[in-house]
Amino acid sequence: MDTPRALTVKEFCHQYGIGQTQFYEEVKEGRLPVRKVGRKSLVARDDAEIWLRSLPRLEMQAA
Repeated sequence: MDTPRALTVKEFCHQYGIGQTQFYEEVKEGRLPVRKVGRKSLVARDDAEIWLRSLPRLEMQAA
């Protein structure tokens, strides 16, 4: 079976481990592009991966 090229909001949140409130904040701030099909919001997998790679890394300080 082929992997879908886009994720619904619910699928995105589940796959990337964030809640819907955080999802919509990312969209509102322009960090996560969303496409619309009727009333349905979709996130392209390419955009999801770009979003993930753009998140800041946790830098651990040496003790």
